[in-house]
Amino acid sequence: MELMDYADVVARFDPVLGLEVHVELSTNTKMFCGCPTAFGAEPNTQVCPTCLGLPGSLPALNGKAVEAAIRIGLALNCEIAEWCRFARKNYFYPDMPKNFQTSQYDEPIAFDGYLDVTLEDGEVVRVGIERAHMEEDTGKSLHVGGATGRIHGADYSLLDYNRAGVPLIEIVTKPITGTGERAPEVARAYVTALRDLLKALDVSDVRMDQGSLRCDANVSLMAKDATEFGTRTETKNVNSLRSVERAVRHEMTRQAAVLAAGGSILQETRHFDEATGHTSAGRRKETSEDYRYFPEPDLVPIAPSREWVDELRGTLPELPWERRRRIQAEWGLSDAELRDLVNVGAVDLIAATADAGAPAAEARSWWVSYLAQQANTRGVELAELPITPAQVAAVIALVADGTLTKALAREVVDGVLAGEGEPAEVVEKRGLKVVSDDSALYAAVDEALAAQPDVAAKIRDGKVAAAGAIVGAVMKATKGQADAKRVRELVLERCQ
Repeated sequence: MELMDYADVVARFDPVLGLEVHVELSTNTKMFCGCPTAFGAEPNTQVCPTCLGLPGSLPALNGKAVEAAIRIGLALNCEIAEWCRFARKNYFYPDMPKNFQTSQYDEPIAFDGYLDVTLEDGEVVRVGIERAHMEEDTGKSLHVGGATGRIHGADYSLLDYNRAGVPLIEIVTKPITGTGERAPEVARAYVTALRDLLKALDVSDVRMDQGSLRCDANVSLMAKDATEFGTRTETKNVNSLRSVERAVRHEMTRQAAVLAAGGSILQETRHFDEATGHTSAGRRKETSEDYRYFPEPDLVPIAPSREWVDELRGTLPELPWERRRRIQAEWGLSDAELRDLVNVGAVDLIAATADAGAPAAEARSWWVSYLAQQANTRGVELAELPITPAQVAAVIALVADGTLTKALAREVVDGVLAGEGEPAEVVEKRGLKVVSDDSALYAAVDEALAAQPDVAAKIRDGKVAAAGAIVGAVMKATKGQADAKRVRELVLERCQ
């Protein structure tokens, strides 16, 4: 696959982006039936005639999903439709049991909004929102055999319809232009901001690793002197923030190489390979006419009253960027310090840890140092670490009350990250409590002094800095479970 150097791409072409983000709502039941939506259930155990599309079954709209859709639209500065309806989007694929998807077409519930996105250096980019519409999710295909995990080359396929019918909101941007070399960064920043917003609204768990937040990245290039957009490709179901940025960047370099060689871009879907950072061809992309949309005859139109919309507007929480400005003032952070915390995804985690009872300074230290290192080692975002702010606050409390030293606390965090339970459980299972019994510490100190008589003599001669060697020996003997400060006191006491 030929790729053009990125600097050459942005010198010769202007990128145009269009981002479609699918958000699974955290309702208890599906969009049009009463089946549960819990993630991870045994395949095909959360289904019924309606979500399986069996003859004679009829849909009934989930009111909570409509409420969530309106709140999302309001938070995105959208107009809320006074009247809208569902349509049937017809296509034939094994994971779509009805052979059509109940969606919204030309009459979405929310439209014409925007989201202001802040980049790493503080630049703000306004991303226009074309629409946010309601629809249902599809089932899930598992292709067994073959080298890629996709249908081509597979020996057979398995289908799980548990996800079919789960409520979705699809948020579609207007064309994003004028971003130049920063287009991949803008794409990532937009999805990050949108994820933070949806989490604050408490309408979805926004777990990209579980597919509850998925991004389709549309990318096209136009020559510097062109007046029309180029042909776009759509990289489907990108499932991490880092991958959104990588997928956009790769498509820019791939498309530029094709165009520079005199080729043309096919309008198609593409798949992103996490291992290589490359995209590969999927299927030729349909147009809206190919889906043969027509109004859903089994569902009545939706006409949210202005009173209800205003009532829902009043339920919007403090938005993430407003919260960050407040936190910046409360913590006395400079713009650069706040930006650094935002860039590593730590602000809300620190705030939640402080809300759980930890001093903000301690919470900040844990998230931006040890936990950030763990996230980097695992190659995941900070928020994706399997530890909660409440658990970090519990570890900080155990250090504060003397149960743990800082070194032992890191071991406890390691245990929580490894899935060994709550901090107190990890302490118990691993036997990590600080040795606070002075008699046991005296014995360890005496043993260390006896083993290093030269060092003991130096301490007795007034060279107290030499006590560090004895303290180190005691800490090693107690497997780090002694309070180093108390050990030092006992060493100096013994050498008087």
